[in-house]
Amino acid sequence: MRITHLITRLIVGGAQENTIQTVLGLRAKSQWEQVELVSGPTDPTLPEGSLEPLFDEVPNALSIEPNLVREVSPFKDALAFEALYRRFKRDRPDVVHTHSGKAGILGRLAARRAGVPCIIHTIHGPSFGEFQGSLSNLCFTAAEKIAGACTDHFIGVAQAMCSQYLAAGIGTPERYSTIPSGFDLKPFLHSHLSKELRHKLGLEEGDFVIGKVARLFDLKGHKELFEVLPELVEKIPQAKLLLVGGGPLRDAFEHQLHTMGLRHRVVFTGLVSPEEVAPLVGAMDVLVHLSFREGLPRALPQAMAAGKPVIAYPLDGAPEVCLPGQTGYLVPPGDPSALLKALVELAANPETQKNLGQQGRQWVQERFSTESMVESIHQLYGRLLHSARP
Repeated sequence: MRITHLITRLIVGGAQENTIQTVLGLRAKSQWEQVELVSGPTDPTLPEGSLEPLFDEVPNALSIEPNLVREVSPFKDALAFEALYRRFKRDRPDVVHTHSGKAGILGRLAARRAGVPCIIHTIHGPSFGEFQGSLSNLCFTAAEKIAGACTDHFIGVAQAMCSQYLAAGIGTPERYSTIPSGFDLKPFLHSHLSKELRHKLGLEEGDFVIGKVARLFDLKGHKELFEVLPELVEKIPQAKLLLVGGGPLRDAFEHQLHTMGLRHRVVFTGLVSPEEVAPLVGAMDVLVHLSFREGLPRALPQAMAAGKPVIAYPLDGAPEVCLPGQTGYLVPPGDPSALLKALVELAANPETQKNLGQQGRQWVQERFSTESMVESIHQLYGRLLHSARP
């Protein structure tokens, strides 16, 4: 049995980490003759970074398709489609499992044309919705419907993803499964509030550290967090922000903070490797995730595994892990007063922080291990292939 996964690019991000963990986990199972990942090229010099080096010591696991690019390019898109079609005809995989927008569209169409018996697509985040203009939304919805007709099964990293796609008329309920995006729990379960790391970051022992793990990019909620910062430091004089991640908006954000006179209140770590995230989360008191577009943000369960309370918008998959009164606070999107109130309440109540953190840690341990995710996908492949046999 041969399995081919396909993703648009291997930048540092949750969907990419999920895909890599799935591929490597499946390769460890003896039932599959070959499990490989095909990706478009990733430029390691860009702020998003690259996860391609994770395959440096894993032979025959990663192939790069040079014409598979994120931006719309009719010429390169046609070349990528033809290259994928030829690859699938040559290798004859039993399963083609796609991830992300461009790879998901071209890959599923090419796999269907090549006669691949089982085609699966994981929805890591919505490709259509109110976060973009009406024309773009219409185009992406239409493309997903076309690709959806070529899809045997969908995996949503959150139930919200399945519901959104079904509401758009893509597929039928029996063709959907929800499999949470697992991760290596151990580093987060063992993380702690390190005085040494805080000192290295320029944070004081008594600071109330509000953390955020996300690319410095549009729709990630940094601007909304900066909006409440002036009043936040008035109400919580010891408040500091710890922003983990790189991205093209860093210079603009730093300029904005300088103009506000609050640059000294914010620590930018820049791009970090996946293994550096757990200690940085351990240095936080609370994690906020204010993204307007996310499947199931891994930063939330990762922070919960580290025993940290979380604050999020009730969008996409966030309400499935950020449970009010149990693991954190949900605040209305774009409501600075609600966000400010939640942060002030947490800062004033260390016992609430502790209780939410403990409950979140227990909740995540039961649901978000890499092993559980890989086994669920492994079992799904078996069921689908069995049902596809004549």
